[in-house]
Amino acid sequence: MNLNTIAVLGGGPGGLYAARLLKRSHPDAEVTVYEQGLPDTTFGFGVGLASRTQRNLRQADEQSLDAIVSASHPHEMAMRVGDDEVRLAHGELLAIGRATLLSVLQRYAEEAGVILRYGARRSAGELAADLIVAADGISSATRGEFADEFGPSIAEGDGLYLWCGTEFALPSAVFTPVTTEHGTFVAHAYPYARDRSTFLIETDEQTWKLAGFDVSTAETPNGESDQTSLDYLQDAFAKTLQGNRLIGNRTKWLRFRTVRCRSWHHRNIVLLGDSAHTAHYSIGSGTKLAMEDAIALDRALLAADGLEAALDAYELERRPAVEHLQAIAERSMAWWDSFADRMTIPVAQLMLAYMTRAGKVTVERFAESAPHVVPAGLAAFAAVAPADVPAPGAITDWILTRPLVHSTHRFTGRDAPSGLRDTTRTARVTVTVRPWSDEAAAIVAGLPPAGVYWLEGPDDRESTLDRLELGERIRLATDALVVADVPAALRADAAAALASARVDLVAFTR
Repeated sequence: MNLNTIAVLGGGPGGLYAARLLKRSHPDAEVTVYEQGLPDTTFGFGVGLASRTQRNLRQADEQSLDAIVSASHPHEMAMRVGDDEVRLAHGELLAIGRATLLSVLQRYAEEAGVILRYGARRSAGELAADLIVAADGISSATRGEFADEFGPSIAEGDGLYLWCGTEFALPSAVFTPVTTEHGTFVAHAYPYARDRSTFLIETDEQTWKLAGFDVSTAETPNGESDQTSLDYLQDAFAKTLQGNRLIGNRTKWLRFRTVRCRSWHHRNIVLLGDSAHTAHYSIGSGTKLAMEDAIALDRALLAADGLEAALDAYELERRPAVEHLQAIAERSMAWWDSFADRMTIPVAQLMLAYMTRAGKVTVERFAESAPHVVPAGLAAFAAVAPADVPAPGAITDWILTRPLVHSTHRFTGRDAPSGLRDTTRTARVTVTVRPWSDEAAAIVAGLPPAGVYWLEGPDDRESTLDRLELGERIRLATDALVVADVPAALRADAAAALASARVDLVAFTR
């Protein structure tokens, strides 16, 4: 395909990376990046790079990935509740300062022959390029300009979060909650340089309002940081901060926005990264998605004979992976939004619940990578010694055969007896809604008095995961025994739900 001119709107990581790849693949084309900001100004702190993302970037462009890795900071991961902590040894987790990442990508884009234009806003409608790549972020002006064609929908999360940082390197990434007089705040914090760490802090709306942050948010001008919140959170997380201060960079409370679009391209304009889609930061960064979009777009343009076919192929390849990640991310976001309700769970078991929260990781797989954590978590679940927990490979069956005593009930294993379904103390609940939706809240609020709630519904995996998550919501709201139907093929999901205290029993269906 002959492309003479390529315009990229947005000089973030996705736009710069796409420009470099496209210039390398189309060396005779004029590739220009238009960024309204200046090259040495950015907002944000660190960017995480998981091992799979690193592999994808290495296959696409080993040279730039080597430069990124050399400027990155490796770290492990921990979860701490009060004085109890578990740590995961993970040698492939990296983080890099956003400004540093942009500097690397700017350099490599220019080295490839990309023209970088800063300090002026340009719109897709005014550019006369053969291909226009709109990498202009979550508030994409391009998506808004052609809203009828792209068909965007944007859903806001229930919780609130803010990004800030501190001027020292944490010993590892850490997930840790603190409870103040107003409620619970949860920090996701990680080091990204020898003297810098990112702090992402979340809370629920009630706590946010009780702390007065609805007022401080409203009073903080755009482009400035909410110093009232930073001062409060600095005191709240003083132990984790080790006497260091929290710093802001346009830091204000936000609700996460999940962006979806009916189409990712229109004529010669294609959306990339956050302009096309977002997934909650707890499961994968927007930077990762945007750079992987760039790889797929470059590959599609090389393989197709025409632009329309190439953009169709790009969307056909990327959409299933993005939508799958968005589904996982929604579960993860809901889990974090309700984190405060789980703080009585022993920390090793809580780490197990965290790792399996979205259906992406099984208990068996986690046990293989964290042999010092999973036995402690499963021991807490089963009320046994860690030494009594079997090795990976036998864990799923072991979980399903653990006895349970619940009120007057005694069970020799976690597969519910069929006779329990039809007792007078059992309420059967058909679940066909997302577990943390308003409709699910109505179901929980309207539950009839019962000693047992038996959850039924469709047998596909997504519906089963929904049912198991709603089970946790019912367990948190009642003292009843909670049972969920699970297809026999999803034994691993059943085991994860049981070990993570989402349900008490499961009933296997064909």
